[in-house]
Amino acid sequence: MENTTLEQFYKQIATNIPQEIAKEIGHFNVFSYKEVFAQLKVRSVMPYNKRAYYKISLIQGKNRAEYADKVIDIQKSALLFATPRVPYHWVPEDENQTGYFCVFTDEFLIRNKSGVVLEDLPIFQPGGFPIFQVTNEQVEELTSIFMKMNKELSSDYVYKYDLLRNYVLEIIHYGQKLQPAGALHPTHNAASRVTSLFIELLERQFPIESPQQRLHLRAAKDYADRLAIHVNYLNKVLKENTGKTTTSIISNRITQEAKILLKQTDWNISEIAYSLGFEEVAHFSNFFRKQTTFSPNSFRIQ
Repeated sequence: MENTTLEQFYKQIATNIPQEIAKEIGHFNVFSYKEVFAQLKVRSVMPYNKRAYYKISLIQGKNRAEYADKVIDIQKSALLFATPRVPYHWVPEDENQTGYFCVFTDEFLIRNKSGVVLEDLPIFQPGGFPIFQVTNEQVEELTSIFMKMNKELSSDYVYKYDLLRNYVLEIIHYGQKLQPAGALHPTHNAASRVTSLFIELLERQFPIESPQQRLHLRAAKDYADRLAIHVNYLNKVLKENTGKTTTSIISNRITQEAKILLKQTDWNISEIAYSLGFEEVAHFSNFFRKQTTFSPNSFRIQ
């Protein structure tokens, strides 16, 4: 997996890099899927990698989304929120792809006077699954916002970027309203803060982007030490808040990443084992078999 830059993104969609990419204001652009697909003349498979920008898509058509180790089939229409922190794979399964998408950098929204920090919003929290299948009525509402973006981007209005930021935030809040209520109303006691910090620390280690990158926090005590709390307290808090043990949460996340690396890279098993913090390939194979009932090789060729 690699970190796709904006320049690489424009090259992938066979479009010239616009002059609007500027460090002082960040970057924003909006596209029509129909026009992009027509220009490419082939179905565009979004490669499974981490991107150096945010992307919000309203896609109409049959598609398959692979996000972390989850797979979801989109039969009609979906709203997708992509963050630089989590890789995903999007595969169009028919040629009738319509809708819109916008790309923007963190700097683009930081200039908003509201002081919005994207990674603080529920829609971009680690462990989420920000792909929502939407109704025809919702498609009309969202299309209207994207069309306003498209129109405003080509205008000569002095404050057009301020208006565009508001449109982006409107879609973000639209998506957050589609989430379960529990995701929007987190509690803020000490236990939930510890849980959030643990999940953040865990997710920060992923994705593994090269065989040279190595997982360093693998045991419950590693996380407790980093959080400056006793390991017994961490175990108690996570059990109460998630119903799972610290070890099982860590193991599940390592297994999830192992599945991704086995399916989406050509690294050999030894490289994958090393990157996930295993000293011996046999230790990794035993771990993976215990978690999935498959050997790494068997899973890869399924």
